[in-house]
Amino acid sequence: MKVVRDLKNFTNSKKTVLTIGTFDGVHIGHQKIIKQLVETAQSKNLTSVVLTFFPHPRMVLQNDIAVRMIDTVDEKIQWLDQLGVDVLVIHPFSKSFSRTTAVTFARDIIANQLNAKEVIIGYDHRFGQNREATIEDLETYGQLYNFKVAVIPAQDIESIAVSSTKIRKAMSNSDLSTVRQYLNRPFRLTGLVVKGDQIGKSIGFPTANVAIEEKYKLWPSNGVYLVQSRIDQQNVWGMMNIGNRPTVAGKKTTIEVHFFDFNKNLYEQTIALDIHVKIREENKFDSLESLKKQLQKDQQLCLKTITAFPKRTATFTKN
Repeated sequence: MKVVRDLKNFTNSKKTVLTIGTFDGVHIGHQKIIKQLVETAQSKNLTSVVLTFFPHPRMVLQNDIAVRMIDTVDEKIQWLDQLGVDVLVIHPFSKSFSRTTAVTFARDIIANQLNAKEVIIGYDHRFGQNREATIEDLETYGQLYNFKVAVIPAQDIESIAVSSTKIRKAMSNSDLSTVRQYLNRPFRLTGLVVKGDQIGKSIGFPTANVAIEEKYKLWPSNGVYLVQSRIDQQNVWGMMNIGNRPTVAGKKTTIEVHFFDFNKNLYEQTIALDIHVKIREENKFDSLESLKKQLQKDQQLCLKTITAFPKRTATFTKN
């Protein structure tokens, strides 16, 4: 998949089939639209194009710094690539761009810049300044500027009954089973392994300390989780703690992962963690020895649980 950052950098001589949206999480509702996009492009010898935006419009228009995204930009790129999209255009969203009128968007961006022959969109899509234009307006512009509009009907999308908001709510309740169902894959955290204070190593549980640069990324609640990663072409299981490490008087929230039967140096490597099950809440123990005994119990529980999960990292389930 080709990734283009900024509409002005997009060039494509072949006609395209296009869809537009933020696609946060690339959940099963989004996947339905993307699947139709890719199939249409392949059947008509067109280029499949996804136009998305970053930052999220709420961050810009409502100054909503509290909004948390299910995926980082790089994670979204991975999921859309897996779905077979030809080109992903990530356009910087700004207040000036939000003032683009519907007719300018349809004529200059959809028809001229993106060379669209067909636009596939959800039934409730709105666009243009103040989101004033409707699907009916888009169809009218399509007749003027020579592109067809294919609408995913309400019954198709609503039968899935999923939204990014529902996924965030399930995450806040540590309902990872529902999250996995809605995403068609486990929830993922991606970050850089950095040096910690070596306390885990001192009690026989060395950990990789994972730093997530993207402040907008949604995190699971504090606690201990069963996780899976793929490192050096190897599928590796482990247990992850998210929290303030109250036993050692930690002062900030950290992510630490102890991998089972794995002891390679991971410093300065970026790793992806697919999160499967919450094992327990984070607790404060009266000593490092008490913590060590609990970690031994956690590991045994994780090892028993692993057999219920496929031995691979996250990918979309083939339906």
